[in-house]
Amino acid sequence: MRLLELHTERLLLRTWQPADLRGFAELNADPQVMRHFPSVMSRAQSDAMARRMQAHFVTHGFGYWVLERRDQPGLLGVLGLQQVAFAAAFTPAVEIGWRIQCQHWRQGYALEAATVVLAFAFAQLQLEQVLAFTVPANLPSQALMQRLGMQRDPAEDFAHPLLPAGHPLSAHRLYRIGRDPVMC
Repeated sequence: MRLLELHTERLLLRTWQPADLRGFAELNADPQVMRHFPSVMSRAQSDAMARRMQAHFVTHGFGYWVLERRDQPGLLGVLGLQQVAFAAAFTPAVEIGWRIQCQHWRQGYALEAATVVLAFAFAQLQLEQVLAFTVPANLPSQALMQRLGMQRDPAEDFAHPLLPAGHPLSAHRLYRIGRDPVMC
């Protein structure tokens, strides 16, 4: 199976290369980037996550792409789609997610890349809807979800089942966007 690439005027969303593992590990070891996650990752944990992302692409035909600027190659983050990896009231489902180096925040890269990924999800994959979720404190990601047209119903917020009950990051807000805007 040929893995596809997506692009925008400024960005390339491409398949993984061995050289990306170092940059991905640096991203996952950055306390600022990982502040809304349970912990930073070791190199081994980051490499294992990258292998899972690559395997998801092969299995499902979509996954997390490496995000880079077209005029300056090199990983500046990852952005893509994946099957939600836990059981919840809203699963099975596909989620969109992103993780970008903090020096590239507030430059519109996540919005630009997520827009083309959602277009791919609806036009190519024919998905009916895509979800996103994050902790209440992650206001920048929630703002991005809203700019993408995603909607939140507070009744659907949930406790993340992969975190212990009472964990400070357990509470999550759920956002949705449908191929047909009426469906959300």
